[in-house]
Amino acid sequence: MADPGLTSPSRIPLRSPNTSLSLSFPFLRERSRIWEGKEQPLPRDLPSPLPTKRNRTYSATVRAQSGPVFKGVCKNFSRSQGHGFLRPSHGGEEIFVHISDIEGEYVPVEGDEVTYKVSRVPPKNLKVQAVEVKIIHLNPGTKHETWSGQIISS
Repeated sequence: MADPGLTSPSRIPLRSPNTSLSLSFPFLRERSRIWEGKEQPLPRDLPSPLPTKRNRTYSATVRAQSGPVFKGVCKNFSRSQGHGFLRPSHGGEEIFVHISDIEGEYVPVEGDEVTYKVSRVPPKNLKVQAVEVKIIHLNPGTKHETWSGQIISS
């Protein structure tokens, strides 16, 4: 189906492709034609919708950095799963924290006092997650691990 009025810079007539074009996405989607004939992925194989320090937008980072600093206590944190939750000292809902947002040399454990800032979680921006999390007081009587794996008793 060549259009006689359309030519390329090299004077070759342009024509439509014989086959339909397909778009490729950076990740696979459920219920798409890509999944047909293949086994369904496990939940751990799907991309996470939560923004980490590496994929957070510049504007979200600036908003978080300019926000107030809050205090709280680590409720739990799983190094193997890469996330945990903080209990704000002012009360309210627990706040999610991703492993990439922990600053300092120690892995947080239950009872550690922390300071943090908050960043909204897209797409609806209804919930928040903790960013720039710093341990200010280690929970006494517990063993703490450094990111390199060394165990320290406090």
